Amino acid sequence: MKKVTLIKSLIGCKPNQIATAKSLGLTKLGDSNVHKDDAVLAGKIKVVSHLVKVENV
Repeated sequence: MKKVTLIKSLIGCKPNQIATAKSLGLTKLGDSNVHKDDAVLAGKIKVVSHLVKVENV
């Protein structure tokens, strides 16, 4: 399990990065969600790696 937290704003980001963050359940600064660790999550984190903080839970 991984906890993903949005630490930077989505303002000015590319549309695909905004959509990826929303698919992770992150809309506002400081939002966090816990997700199952799999290949899909790894790909999404790669797209928005500069905007999020990832922790093992």
